[in-house]
Amino acid sequence: MWTSNQSSLEGFVLLGFSDRPWLEKPLFVIFLVAYIFALFGNISIILVSRLDPQLNSPMYFFVSNLSLLDLCYTTSTVPQMLVNLRGPEKTISYGGCVTQLYIFLALGSTECILLAIMAFDRYAAICKPLHYPVIMNQRRCVHMAAGTWFSGFANSLVQSTLTVVVPRCGRKIVDHFFCEVPALMKLACTDTHINEAELNVLGALLLLVPLTLILGTYGFIAQAVMKIHSAESRWKAFNTCASHLLVVSMFYFTAISMYVQPPSSYTHDRGKIMALFYGIVTPTLNPFIYTLRNKDVKAALRKALTKEFWVKAR
Repeated sequence: MWTSNQSSLEGFVLLGFSDRPWLEKPLFVIFLVAYIFALFGNISIILVSRLDPQLNSPMYFFVSNLSLLDLCYTTSTVPQMLVNLRGPEKTISYGGCVTQLYIFLALGSTECILLAIMAFDRYAAICKPLHYPVIMNQRRCVHMAAGTWFSGFANSLVQSTLTVVVPRCGRKIVDHFFCEVPALMKLACTDTHINEAELNVLGALLLLVPLTLILGTYGFIAQAVMKIHSAESRWKAFNTCASHLLVVSMFYFTAISMYVQPPSSYTHDRGKIMALFYGIVTPTLNPFIYTLRNKDVKAALRKALTKEFWVKAR
């Protein structure tokens, strides 16, 4: 086992889209533009959430955490993808691959839990408005956010370890554009049923449990909203939840289709499409979803464009 894995320490070849070379230049431009938009959108959300007093609430505290997470999410994979698309060298070192795998898994795991906490925040705001300041006090919000990040990175340590210890017998050609669990498990040269079962259980727990909590939470929210007599208040309550529901739908649909299945049933083309969606599309769209559907954030961004805002921020 030591000899077979020693050869893999030299690194991996990421095939990416090399089987379709005519796609590489257009995809380079598309990914670069998407990455710039992701950087701009997420940094903007983080800055206005921190600097504008109007956004000093638990909801925007968690939204800024999501933006920071998406910022790191895209940065962990897109620069490497751009390098591979631009030049003939499509390699990544063993250490770089393991680091990328660990960080990508950690951020994805963190987002699973964070989206559930954001749903609970909306539940407290709509169903328990009088107790909301007590339930979601600043100290508790910080503890919940810290626990979310810690849980995500702890889960990643287990999943990434289960992935990298699998013998590969010198195989180092990864039919993907970054290091991800299903693609790396495909390189295994021994029976991986035990590893797959363990990864599947962890994936199901991390994806399905938070999703169940989110759906249950929104069931209670829907009941509370239907009891509101004012149509305007009912629409306002719905609007505050719509952005979160849209983000949840985009993230969980693609993540479940990838990780709640045996890695042996993984297909390369489907895996690449799904990875593009939750690795680039979703983090790029998230800040714009929250901005376009939220009057407070739009007002804060307009205010941020004025000179007076930055004078006060000092």
